[in-house]
Amino acid sequence: MNKFLFIVLLLILSTKSVLASFILLPMDEKQKDHLKAYGITYWVLKQNVIDAHWLLNYRGGSFAFPYSKVFEKECQVRGVTYEVIPDAAFANILNEISNPEINMDDIKLEKAPLIAVYTPDVNEKGETVQPWDDAVTMVLTYAEIPYDKIYDEEVLDDKISKYDWVHLHHEDFTGQYGKFYANYHNAPWYRDNQKKEEARAKRLGYNKVSQMKLAVAKRIKEFVGGGGFMFAMCSATDTYDMALAAEGIDICETVIDGDPSDPAAQSKLDFSKCLAFQNFNLMKDPMIYEHSTIDNNFKRPNTPFTRLFHLI
Repeated sequence: MNKFLFIVLLLILSTKSVLASFILLPMDEKQKDHLKAYGITYWVLKQNVIDAHWLLNYRGGSFAFPYSKVFEKECQVRGVTYEVIPDAAFANILNEISNPEINMDDIKLEKAPLIAVYTPDVNEKGETVQPWDDAVTMVLTYAEIPYDKIYDEEVLDDKISKYDWVHLHHEDFTGQYGKFYANYHNAPWYRDNQKKEEARAKRLGYNKVSQMKLAVAKRIKEFVGGGGFMFAMCSATDTYDMALAAEGIDICETVIDGDPSDPAAQSKLDFSKCLAFQNFNLMKDPMIYEHSTIDNNFKRPNTPFTRLFHLI
């Protein structure tokens, strides 16, 4: 967007409009493209002209920002459902949200965050080397939200510090390669990935992949402690805290790292080092596709009670 367009945009936003002063992006069933709606909000913040509102639990967590024809056109171009509402209507929404009897809130968004996705290397075709799709980068790309890919080298080189938000994708921070040994240890992709990870660990100065992943987890913990946001999914959710709790303890069996695990590993875990979980039990058997009792697998009933956990 050139300087002239920015000036026009500022003039539009500075002009008081009674009938068209806010754009509301509903995130309930009326929204025909939720991912693109996130992208629109990010794009609005990226212009560094105005703040936006995230209306938590209001119509699915809707977004709102001051009206301009430029913003409206962008919604139309990207196929995002939007509503143009006057000041009074938006004021009524904020008044409704402020009611302490209901579980809603108005979060002001002031800055478009710099986003990094911690994700494995890509091959010469730009495809992930893992046998699953990189859902995170696919979603961000579709939503038109910019991001950078980082991995172990960038984290340990402290390049993570320039970001506001880091998303951990499919990753096993315990160095057990996702516990895929039982079903895939003879598969070419599994063997190639193990060789690559072992070579990366040696190149970065670590004797084992588990030691390298622990160093990465600790650096990310420092990033969070310094105010950075971290979101983990899939294997990263539980293996992250497992790695932190098992610092200095070998929890990998011989087929994984070449030597036996510590038979007293469970009793040596230090849960005070974790970010979210505690008092979990390890599942070290490489023939079992499960890392620990953190994961809610099919052996436990999926009820509202079992889905709850407390942040430490």
